[in-house]
Amino acid sequence: MKDFGLVVIGAHFGVWLEEEISSYTDQNILLVEPVPYNLKILEEKYLSSKNIIICKNAIFSQNKNENFYFVKEKSIHKLGKHWASGIGSFDKNHILNHRSKRFAIKDDDIEEIKIEFITFDKLVDEYLIKSIDKLQIDIEGAEYEVLRSIDLKKININKILFESKHFDGTFKEGKKLQEIKKKFISNNYRLVQLDKENILAEKKLSIV
Repeated sequence: MKDFGLVVIGAHFGVWLEEEISSYTDQNILLVEPVPYNLKILEEKYLSSKNIIICKNAIFSQNKNENFYFVKEKSIHKLGKHWASGIGSFDKNHILNHRSKRFAIKDDDIEEIKIEFITFDKLVDEYLIKSIDKLQIDIEGAEYEVLRSIDLKKININKILFESKHFDGTFKEGKKLQEIKKKFISNNYRLVQLDKENILAEKKLSIV
């Protein structure tokens, strides 16, 4: 079993993780990213980094082979939003619900592939994860399913950073988010709202 400094579920192509990764230089790092063109960039970028492992699965609350949707690589420039490459989802409508006057995404801008979804428990088993200093999750609405499935008494995770804006549907927060907040609080975590989209759950120090 191994201690991991950083585990990122939804690593995109790593451009926003460089500072974070550099702070865990001497520790094990696991980057999870299922979008093929993002995965290729990660693999090429960190090929020589012995402490960085890259996983191509999608993480969910069930182990299954299922359809996965993402913006076609050739559509990203046309749509004019760099973040379009980061909205891969198990739900095609979640991507289409991002449509706006400035982001005119259409059905034919979306690619569908069949991939293996695995649970967080299976991820832990496959990569022999004993503990995690920081877990980051940005998986376009599937955060609830993954966070609900993690047994916080089974594995020690010091900090969990997660995107909250899609918990109860695209751009919706509600009962599911409140459920996860209560779960963290009952497991001795303090919650910090970092901005409108992200929450940090940090384990409180135990007083002996």
